[in-house]
Amino acid sequence: MGETVEIRATDGSTARIALRGAEPVAWQVEERDYLWDGDPEHWNRSAPWLFPVVGASAGGHVQVDGRRYPMAQHGFARDLPFAVIDRSEEAVSLSLGDDAATRAHYPFPFRLIIEARIGPKTLTFTIRVENPGETPLPYALGFHPAFPWPFAGGERRAGGGYAVLFEEAERPFVPEVGAGGLLVRSERALPLDGPRLDLDPELFTEALVFLNARSRAMRFVAPSGRAIAMRMEDFPHLAVWTKPTAPFLSLEAWTGHADWAGFAGALAERDSQRLLAPGATARHGIALAIEDAV
Repeated sequence: MGETVEIRATDGSTARIALRGAEPVAWQVEERDYLWDGDPEHWNRSAPWLFPVVGASAGGHVQVDGRRYPMAQHGFARDLPFAVIDRSEEAVSLSLGDDAATRAHYPFPFRLIIEARIGPKTLTFTIRVENPGETPLPYALGFHPAFPWPFAGGERRAGGGYAVLFEEAERPFVPEVGAGGLLVRSERALPLDGPRLDLDPELFTEALVFLNARSRAMRFVAPSGRAIAMRMEDFPHLAVWTKPTAPFLSLEAWTGHADWAGFAGALAERDSQRLLAPGATARHGIALAIEDAV
């Protein structure tokens, strides 16, 4: 985990943000931790940021100006040290910029700034992507937090009372995930009842990817009605993921997604990759909250 920064709200809620990847690694509300603890037996991360790509890249590389650059799944930001640029009792801002190591994978100048702010039962993030270069910056951004399942009674099984409630009714079909994590054009059906997806560990042979989702919020709901809510600003794609035997559930928000199987184009041509103009800044937002049944 390495070095972390703790932030604290007026109600006693706390969060710890790791300098490695600017990753939230703990979020406690009423002395209960609502983030997955990164147990490596199941998954050694808690809530990584994904940049400059989301998902797998065809062939394990991206192409820029006819040259191939190795690119790990979900990019490299989650594994690099961020610098603290501002800090208070309730907030911290961290920054990552390009250097020789990043340019070996992604030959662009960039700056990624993530501000984490805690409040009573809330944890919010403001993310800025800056392009200080002279050419368009092709980027994708994602947030991949995981939460304990169960977190408020009930059981982690089919019929255990846990569900994901989307803000809007979503299509009950998602693309299949093929070899190497690439998306394929065939779809699988889901047992969605309007906006409600009752959770069953056996659903998760692969991630459930909702491309161009209608919803801008998701709620991971316990049988008691307590929920972990996540609201997104400028993240058009959503995903829900776990492993069949792992005691967590991940709610994901993406601006981009994995390559389609067979893709062989340039990074700037990748489906859903954003192109940020020279000198421009893009802003995105995530808000987590603990909510109780009304």
